[in-house]
Amino acid sequence: MARLPEAWTPDARRALPAMRTWRNAFHREPELSLEENRTRDKVVAALRELGISYRTFEGFPGVVGLIPGSSDRPVVALRADMDALPVTEATQLPFASRFPGKMHACGHDVHLACLLGAAAMMTRGGRRPVGPVKLLFQPAEEEGNQGGALPLIERGCLKDPKVDFVVGQHVDPTIPLGKVGWKSGASMAAADFFHITVLGQGGHAATPHQGPDAIVVASEIVNGLQALVSRVRNPLDPVVVSVGSIHGGTRNNILPSEVVLEGTVRTLRPETRDMIDSALHRRVKAIAASLGARVRIQYRRGYPPLFNEPAATKIVADALRIEFGKSHCYEMEYPLMGAEDFARYLEKVPGTFLRLGVGIPEQPASLHSATFAPDERALVYGAAILATAADGLQRGPP
Repeated sequence: MARLPEAWTPDARRALPAMRTWRNAFHREPELSLEENRTRDKVVAALRELGISYRTFEGFPGVVGLIPGSSDRPVVALRADMDALPVTEATQLPFASRFPGKMHACGHDVHLACLLGAAAMMTRGGRRPVGPVKLLFQPAEEEGNQGGALPLIERGCLKDPKVDFVVGQHVDPTIPLGKVGWKSGASMAAADFFHITVLGQGGHAATPHQGPDAIVVASEIVNGLQALVSRVRNPLDPVVVSVGSIHGGTRNNILPSEVVLEGTVRTLRPETRDMIDSALHRRVKAIAASLGARVRIQYRRGYPPLFNEPAATKIVADALRIEFGKSHCYEMEYPLMGAEDFARYLEKVPGTFLRLGVGIPEQPASLHSATFAPDERALVYGAAILATAADGLQRGPP
């Protein structure tokens, strides 16, 4: 188990009862993207209790808090996401979701409690931040299209005062409890989505020669899309193309006139993202034309790649090593092909996105699982990590 940083140990432990209460309340009443009104009200109540000034927004359930500090030090923003997932909980926790079909299955309840815990440590502890710290409570990370980061940015969360660095974190069950992970540079993928409608000639299954069979064409397209990964992109440049949904046909002796394919594309580099976008359109159209069919392609760009700015990441990593000890800090070898709208902040200001270890071998569960239940001890580590990151960026390299 990780040794807590000496400077933060008393404050982190003192904040644990409040963090436990906050986390349980968030978990018990999960809300989906852009519906986080109860969650917002809980955040506001906690900030009032801590004496922290805040802003809310009409028609948008985000909250921005501000802890004052010296104007000659960098302004650091710390972010937590607020939304839950449409999952029916199966954890048997005493504070399990009371809303059927909704659950904090991605740990955002933990993120919220950790950020409030860090705020408590910085306002009620013995080591206040040397510069201003903004607290970004962001809805709709799971929405996957526009998300909640961009609307919060558009509402001025990175201004007044202007933010110099931004830090976020996400629970990670692949990293042991008590450790923190980071990755400099490209850390998470862009997430784009396609919807392909194959238009063939419906008819009797006994006479497929009378027109293009939409199912056969769709099957060729599925196989052809994999060549984008194996034969179009550089093998050293990670790309994922996955078809997650196929719909077509009503019974075994009828050829449908239409088949729909839906899937996702994941890339780490903007240039690769553009290339795969163009190549997918060309390949799908060519395959369909070669078999006498037509296609309609809808291609939607989601979150951009998440790029941790190397200099800021090094400062944070060094601060974490000093505070926690090297054995409890984990430099991730590979980026993740999942996506995160924290990338929107990193397009505007330098910063880094950390991984909060919550893995316990005897209690395996993955993100988005109905049984995902991080150990509450992670709250202490998560709060201390955020406070340490902010302090490191404001004080500069050791």
